[in-house]
Amino acid sequence: MTELTTDTNVVDVSAASKKDVLLSIQKLRVWFELRRFGFGHAGYVRAVDGVTFDLGRGEAVAVVGESGCGKSSLMKTILGLYRPTEGDIYFEDKKMSELDTRDMKWYHSRVGYVQQDPYGALAPFMTIERILEEPLIIGGVRNREERAQRIRKAMEEVKLFPIEDFLQKFPHMLSGGQQQRVVIARAMIMEPQFLVADEPVSMLDASVRVEILKLLRNLQSEHHLSVIYITHDLSTVSYFSERIFVMYAGQLIEKAKVQQLLHNPLHPYTWSLLAATSDPDAENATRYRDVPPGEPPSLVKPPAGCRFHPRCSKAIQGLCEVKEPPEFIPEPGHEVACWLYNSKEDPNYVDVDAR
Repeated sequence: MTELTTDTNVVDVSAASKKDVLLSIQKLRVWFELRRFGFGHAGYVRAVDGVTFDLGRGEAVAVVGESGCGKSSLMKTILGLYRPTEGDIYFEDKKMSELDTRDMKWYHSRVGYVQQDPYGALAPFMTIERILEEPLIIGGVRNREERAQRIRKAMEEVKLFPIEDFLQKFPHMLSGGQQQRVVIARAMIMEPQFLVADEPVSMLDASVRVEILKLLRNLQSEHHLSVIYITHDLSTVSYFSERIFVMYAGQLIEKAKVQQLLHNPLHPYTWSLLAATSDPDAENATRYRDVPPGEPPSLVKPPAGCRFHPRCSKAIQGLCEVKEPPEFIPEPGHEVACWLYNSKEDPNYVDVDAR
């Protein structure tokens, strides 16, 4: 993949004060009940289990992890599509669980959503003009001329030129990259403050991925957007993210700035993610090759203690399989939920031998 230059206009707000926080997630749990026909309750799928983080204004964060780790459930809960089982979500200091229908309409107008599959995200029977006009109509923009102006502005921003050639086309008449640009234009047309991008380049060719990532980065910079970028591919996170959150079995297990995590990964699971990342540099061909055996655990009955311990070569016997690790801070701005970093100098030190 072609390398992108660092955008100096992207704002690093990872150390933002509370007044700069746009979105705050507090001890979020999203559990789905399982039911057996004729037998009633059969347990819960713990898709998201105790997630906490803040997202600053203008900050881009990447949430990475394997399929089934809970990334999409976390995203859909933030979007308001799922209800939290426990915990709170705050947007601009407003508690989402207390928002009424009118307030939720306001919230959805402030949040843009870029789907993974552009063709599946676009109504096949609508023209591009009608697809982009629909959120404006729902959002209460009644003036037809204003809607037309905003449609043209959104198409210009995503570089769908010439505009007149695209307005009356249907999605099947566009390439995959053009379809994704329409999806991004629709996400931006209500001028949101916050964008959720769910693996926005995983369905595209490698050459097109670079262009879409550059486009998203430029939009973030120009509009001072907060972004949550959902992905399983660590090779793309440095393109416009300031921080990385690593997710495993429904929990965030490592949080750090991008370069800090890529150059000094701490959690054994993060090592395995880096081992699975393709790298065109031959000098890095043997770096991080300690790929763990086995499969991710069931979220119906996750293992006790650290959820990664059954696959971890560094697991501490008598500890990792019993006690769930808190978040330690081995270095400034770098948090990791792993007993390997339980140091007396750490502010979250736990005396595991105390009775």
